[in-house]
Amino acid sequence: MISYTVELGRRSYPIHIGAGLLERRDLLAPHIAGRALVVCAEPLAELYLARACAALGDVEHRSLVLPDGEGVKTLDTVNTVFDCLLEHRFDRHSTLVALGGGVVGDITGFAAACYQRGVPFVQIPTTLLAQVDSSVGGKTGVNHPLGKNMIGAFHQPACVLADVSTLETLAPREFRSGLAEVIKYGLIADGEFFAWLESNTDALLARDEQALVYAIARSCAIKAEIVAGDEREQGRRAILNYGHTFGHAIETETGYGTWAHGEAVAAGMCMAAALSHRLGWLDETGHARVLDLVARCDLPVAPPQISAERFLEHMSRDKKARGGRIVLVLLRGIGAASVTSDYPRATLTDLLEQQQPAASAS
Repeated sequence: MISYTVELGRRSYPIHIGAGLLERRDLLAPHIAGRALVVCAEPLAELYLARACAALGDVEHRSLVLPDGEGVKTLDTVNTVFDCLLEHRFDRHSTLVALGGGVVGDITGFAAACYQRGVPFVQIPTTLLAQVDSSVGGKTGVNHPLGKNMIGAFHQPACVLADVSTLETLAPREFRSGLAEVIKYGLIADGEFFAWLESNTDALLARDEQALVYAIARSCAIKAEIVAGDEREQGRRAILNYGHTFGHAIETETGYGTWAHGEAVAAGMCMAAALSHRLGWLDETGHARVLDLVARCDLPVAPPQISAERFLEHMSRDKKARGGRIVLVLLRGIGAASVTSDYPRATLTDLLEQQQPAASAS
């Protein structure tokens, strides 16, 4: 097991990465205050719910099983969590446990942030994407028809348990989707890690346990360091959104769930790399390396057919947009990202107009 701490003073919390952690009462129970509500999605209930509940030991608990998919990441679903908490008289000395992927984690975390003005929650992510990204950092929330993750709150978990054993049952498409976020960390902050990914792509695709533990641990270490220095995304933390402004536009335009989040981010990362190259910030070799690694992971390197006008409309609603300017995360090289609105709008528009659309995401 590899462990890191997200250093946030009194709200610091551990991240544990390894195999067989789901059964570790010693890792979970100390972070449960009062009664517990375990929230998971339908496909995972049969696989992992009983094991997670057993890890709670003598803690009084209930479980809530939600429908699966990005389409349920709504205020209505959060209300379902509130209904359960209220019907069973959970008080403010209770803990929510998110068991599942990023959707369950975001919904449960947002419910925990709001219920009786805030109760603790624990993340037990079971997808690669959630283990390296959404479970760490305290971003919680739901989608709105006009924009992804537009309704939410910062609410840090009490603990994150990333059991790599759960990745054995992950569908291939969802596994590849998680690799997009792993690639992102190398691109924005660690060129040596990106090179390691290039050399170990086959091992990761084969779900080699040792390779996975290292990749997840390095991703979490990078995110933990960034979050510790900028919890509320007032500065450097925004580099974690590399590829996401383009990617969220793809998800919103195509309908949540049509493209997996990681697929949209993968295409968005390639678009951001292309814009960085056009601006002279990323050389030809670096640009080619981005496209090559994304393609080797069987992820899309181009968006679906979306007009430049629609892309710009969605991107202008992005949370980073300021005064009508679309703020983007771009590359100054492999392992070096910056947040900027200082680029010619015409260069962005030209890129969007010249994109050769992907046939589909699958």
